[in-house]
Amino acid sequence: MAYSWIILLLVIAGTAFFLLLLQGTPFGDVLHDRIPDKPRRRLFVASVSFFLTFAGVRAVVYAVLHRIPPFHFIIEPSGRHVHHLVIGIVMLLLVGYAWLADIGTGQDDSSILLSRLMSILYGVGAALTLDEFALWLNLRDVYWSPQGRASIDAVILFGAFLAASAWGAPLFQPRGGNRNK
Repeated sequence: MAYSWIILLLVIAGTAFFLLLLQGTPFGDVLHDRIPDKPRRRLFVASVSFFLTFAGVRAVVYAVLHRIPPFHFIIEPSGRHVHHLVIGIVMLLLVGYAWLADIGTGQDDSSILLSRLMSILYGVGAALTLDEFALWLNLRDVYWSPQGRASIDAVILFGAFLAASAWGAPLFQPRGGNRNK
């Protein structure tokens, strides 16, 4: 199995776990209580999934390159290597389409579950795509080379923007406190 498929399976498992954590535990209630604003709550969930995915993908690619079992490269039957940015782009396209159709935006009767799922998938897709940003610029694989630093810079810049939009003061206010201070 090629590492892109392993990453895809890990993304699916991680998304399911994060979604269950948000839906089936008090953590989801705390999130809902501390960040009552729907867009900011979606930004927070996307931000967490973005950083977790980036760290996970970097770990998997490191394991592949250092031949840490069970991760390894295998040439696809067609001889084509599918980079994980392709999976990220497809995810971003699907989430964008869903949000254009008001699925998971909270503007219609869609459930909070769909809203959280779309937010998680957005964060995952953005991380998978930006992790290979240097590939966009160089049109060749420079993942661990000095030129690959462009991917780290892109992740830091976008991650900081996403986090600053989401992790602001509402998350750290005391429960039931005056939010107008």
